[in-house]
Amino acid sequence: MIIDCHGHYTTAPKALEDWRNRQVASLSDSSQVPRPSDLSIGDDDLRESIEQNQLKKMRERGSDLTIFSPRASFMAHHIGDFSTSATWAAICNELIHRVTRLFPDNFAGVAMLPQSPGVRPETCVAELERCVKEYGFVGINLNPDPSGGHWKEPPLSDRWWYPVYEKMVEYDIPAMVHVSTSCNACFHTTGAHYLNADTTAFMQCLTSNLFKDFPTLRFIIPHGGGAVPYHWGRFRGLAQDMKLPPLEEHLLKNIFFDTCVYHQPGIDLLLKVIPDDNILFASEMIGAVRGIDPYTGHPFDDTRRYIDAAAQLSLEQRHKIFESNARRVFPRLDAQLQAAGR
Repeated sequence: MIIDCHGHYTTAPKALEDWRNRQVASLSDSSQVPRPSDLSIGDDDLRESIEQNQLKKMRERGSDLTIFSPRASFMAHHIGDFSTSATWAAICNELIHRVTRLFPDNFAGVAMLPQSPGVRPETCVAELERCVKEYGFVGINLNPDPSGGHWKEPPLSDRWWYPVYEKMVEYDIPAMVHVSTSCNACFHTTGAHYLNADTTAFMQCLTSNLFKDFPTLRFIIPHGGGAVPYHWGRFRGLAQDMKLPPLEEHLLKNIFFDTCVYHQPGIDLLLKVIPDDNILFASEMIGAVRGIDPYTGHPFDDTRRYIDAAAQLSLEQRHKIFESNARRVFPRLDAQLQAAGR
């Protein structure tokens, strides 16, 4: 199987965005707060939005299943308060669940959490549990910066986050560490904030003993790990100076990287630096970069082409990157696939 571990519902029907705009507008006029029941999206609308977009490209590019979550930039945890985020997360997660019910062979759900700046993460546990127990979701997205580019929360290694980690361990689910929209003019959302966060999350883990407290905790750092593979020597050297174990022992039993890197030299570097046990295939297609690369004539986000063109990979390594690593990192997905005879 070709399992894409990083997909977002970027093509949701416009009614979802319209409802969100009403919710945001109501923050200055409480009499206009929309009800969740005001949102009307039929199954045919969902089918069309998926069949003409994600599913069409999956078939064209040769991937079988996408691990699917709400649109990352739409999470916008900095907007409103916890109640705002809780209602919005519940609506977005329900839509993902409906997509997985309509296309069970092609999509597995990952939850958006109702995070809010300054609000303790244990408030997210109820939605996490609902998505795992009721919806059968296989993971979560965890935003290390709900403030939207101002980094007001404690680092991921802080006990502040432990209630979420405890539930992740209990349910044996991983988290993709994924920020949302930047409201800081210094940081472009997808070109800077996302990659900054990837690098920052890795360094926060490096400078901590988080995985001694949670030896089975698993994080996927997206977008190829931000600057991490390119500066692997820097991180190895910093760990050495801090008298920490080698990174393979210190972090790589718990941290994984995806292949959302949109050119061949970048993928080649990732494959050369990071062990193949720690790389999961992903595309984040119909996401941040949607155009055609004039150098190749192919879409930037058609990442399977880059893996296929990586001559240094053996068949065993390709199998790990395309399938078996995802099944290992997402054991609930593996159980679902096995139950379906896949």
